[in-house]
Amino acid sequence: QCNLGKWHIQGTITDAPDFNPSADAETLYNAMKGIGSDKEAILDLVTSRSNAQRQEIIAAYKCSFGKDLIDDLKYELTGKFERLIVSLMRTPPYHDAKEIHDAVKGAGTNEKCLIEILASRNSKQMHDMVAAYKDAYGRDMEEDIITDTSEMMTQGTRDESGVVDADLVEQDAKDLYAAGEEQWGTDEAKFIMILGNRSVTHLRMVFDAYEKIAEMSIEDSIKNELSGDFERLMLAVAQCIRSVPMFFAKRLYKSMKGLGTADNTLIRIMISRSETDMLDIRECFRLQYEKSLYNMIVDDTSGDYKRTLLNLCGGDDDLAGEFFPEAAQMAYKMWELSAMTKVQLRPTVRPAPNFDPAADAQALRKAMKGFGTDEDAIIDIVARRSNAQRQEIRQSFKSLLGRDLIKDLKSELSKNLERLIIGLMLTPAEFDAKMMQKAMEGAGTDEHALIEILATRSNEQIHAMNAAYRNAYKKSLEEAIQSDTSGHFCRILVSLVQGAREEGPADLERADADAQELANACNADSDDMEMKFMSILCTRSFSHLRKVFQEFVRYTNKDIEQIIKKEMSGDVKNAFYAIVRSVKNQPSYFADRLYKAMKGLGTDDRALIRIMVSRCEIDLFNIRKEFKETHDVSLHEFIQVETMIDGGVSIALCGGLWVSDYCTAV
Repeated sequence: QCNLGKWHIQGTITDAPDFNPSADAETLYNAMKGIGSDKEAILDLVTSRSNAQRQEIIAAYKCSFGKDLIDDLKYELTGKFERLIVSLMRTPPYHDAKEIHDAVKGAGTNEKCLIEILASRNSKQMHDMVAAYKDAYGRDMEEDIITDTSEMMTQGTRDESGVVDADLVEQDAKDLYAAGEEQWGTDEAKFIMILGNRSVTHLRMVFDAYEKIAEMSIEDSIKNELSGDFERLMLAVAQCIRSVPMFFAKRLYKSMKGLGTADNTLIRIMISRSETDMLDIRECFRLQYEKSLYNMIVDDTSGDYKRTLLNLCGGDDDLAGEFFPEAAQMAYKMWELSAMTKVQLRPTVRPAPNFDPAADAQALRKAMKGFGTDEDAIIDIVARRSNAQRQEIRQSFKSLLGRDLIKDLKSELSKNLERLIIGLMLTPAEFDAKMMQKAMEGAGTDEHALIEILATRSNEQIHAMNAAYRNAYKKSLEEAIQSDTSGHFCRILVSLVQGAREEGPADLERADADAQELANACNADSDDMEMKFMSILCTRSFSHLRKVFQEFVRYTNKDIEQIIKKEMSGDVKNAFYAIVRSVKNQPSYFADRLYKAMKGLGTDDRALIRIMVSRCEIDLFNIRKEFKETHDVSLHEFIQVETMIDGGVSIALCGGLWVSDYCTAV
């Protein structure tokens, strides 16, 4: 049974034994003497001493050599490596103060830096930072941070007694609900008062009570009800109440994913957490993402800068294999949140008002007549109509003009634009059937596409796809799968293609039994383990599986995702992993699929088009939100920067599918 107690503070940098500040000062002096500097000696020494010891080294350096150590380091070192080493030499309050000062000086304000620091520091750290800011810059920090919200956060007024008043918990939960979800508009002052002043222990209980009232997490309510920097600040505060290590794990991931590396963020977090909770951050990182923080740094940085960051990181968790016991608490809570939250799915394409299928049919014919094709006109019509409306246009095109619209479009368009427009003109069932066929035809099989489609479609969608496949290809989809795949992977796909997944809420007693069966299967041989996982993961309802995976943590002290990644391999692993990710958060799963389709060598255009087309009338807005939250860049911007798709397709993907009030990228 997992321990649901408190997180322990676990840093990677501690006091060095047999510490001699004068000897260290001399080592640093010699490393910077003469032509060039011994960067390796500098980084090894600085990252193996605690911050308190570094302050003693600064004093000893001044005493022995009459020079300022930080000034000498600035002179000898350059670039990101210099920023990192010099920042390590500052005390935490002065380091925070400098980060705040750098964030507010100049033309623009770095709100993300302000929010990160203000949301994550306790009252003492806040008071020390304000004093350091006054000493270093001769100004009041509160005056430089001009927003009322940020000013409130700098007061350091959070109750840190740990005392919880049960009656106040219920009242605060009701007040938060009344301030947001229950009314038109939002009472921001109420959010500030409760989230900014109550103790962490109290607020965790408030959040649990809130979920029962609102049937969604406080984080989702904040996203729905607030906006701009205030939304980002309140969300960061809520995330830090849940788990400061998980908050920083997500910030670190964003600093290294997306468009380039946010080195200032990476440096700031690695320094500020190295003596407090870096081990917990590493564990949360491994829980949330598919690799260790250590390997992420290895892949994303270089040189002495990389070596220094790796020393602060302290180790590679991919080699460890096991969770710290505290991480099980985090995994359990994540599944609990997933089970309780009711997500409102939001499309980006809705039926066009004042729809006239005959006029659209004539306009499309005009766009394809004569010399050349008016691609913009085609995109403007097709991408701004719902699928049901497109089917009416197909019928009108046939009855008015005696022509097959899809055949005409195929003859006039080419490459990715043709794939996209044809995909939009097919019914969802026809499109899924075609994507399944494309994944299996030719020499190689696109297993990821097969998994993505079958793991995410409802029973009704799978039945419609089966009928469309038989109609188009004169054989059953099950037969096609059996002839193209083999072994346990084939059995998983055949099970899913039946469209026989149970529906309805979780059965708590059965969920506990299922969790125990999965836990016992982890000790069986690989064949038996995979068959047991298939019998449960491919048949139970998503609501039921959320509870199963939550209870699995209790029985094993491990998260189901980690077990799948560690104990399984190949297509079987990928299939089970896709099911688990879909059960936990389907929009997040698709956001990850889109990222992988565009990142790396070349773009998987077929996957990009498949997801954008199939989700635009279901949950593409949610997918965009998840993409932005995970990668800190909008899906719209990422498509423009990372893909080489021609202009017409880019317009359709980034604009045409995101119309009306959704046309501005998240």
